[in-house]
Amino acid sequence: MDTLDIVIKLLIAVLIGAIIGAEREYHNKSAGLRTLMLICLGATLFTIFSMEIGERTSPDRIASNIVTGIGFVGAGVIFMGGTGINGVTTAATIWATAALGIGVGAGHEYIALGGSILLVGILQSFKIIEAKIDQINRVNLYEITCAYHDKVFEHYEDLMKRYHLKYKRGKLCRENQTCKATWEAGGSRKNHDAFINHVLNDKAVQKFEF
Repeated sequence: MDTLDIVIKLLIAVLIGAIIGAEREYHNKSAGLRTLMLICLGATLFTIFSMEIGERTSPDRIASNIVTGIGFVGAGVIFMGGTGINGVTTAATIWATAALGIGVGAGHEYIALGGSILLVGILQSFKIIEAKIDQINRVNLYEITCAYHDKVFEHYEDLMKRYHLKYKRGKLCRENQTCKATWEAGGSRKNHDAFINHVLNDKAVQKFEF
């Protein structure tokens, strides 16, 4: 593999990382422009080194460990949020970007470029689809603090039923005459907004987090 060929591959790897990273950066994700450029460049370099160093024995000796190594990077962007696990899409993007970098290093530049465009297309188009789904069904975490009285929790659960929200009761807490409860509720955005508006105007509610 001559020097010019290696330089071209490295530049293509940086370009692919920049294309994908720009999309992630635009949406303020934890793995953005620089991270994905470095991941794609690193995967390409490892593949090139593997092919050069192990040319006569096993040309995939180093490159075969990229998949394992990139798993640790992807795991670092996955975290538990208020409504569940976040960062899985970004982790999958990191994994796919490394695969494109391997493709560039192995000499499949056009396939890798096409794959990067397809990857960005998936991320963008499904953002629109997810927004539509979010209008139909979304999950919110509600925390209500109010004065304690009999069946106080049932009152707010009846409200959720009235606004067609499917709920799951979480942690309950009572301190003297004050009580606090959390719910994970699913339903359309319209129904969530109606429920939130009702609770915000409820004078019995001392604190409402959502």
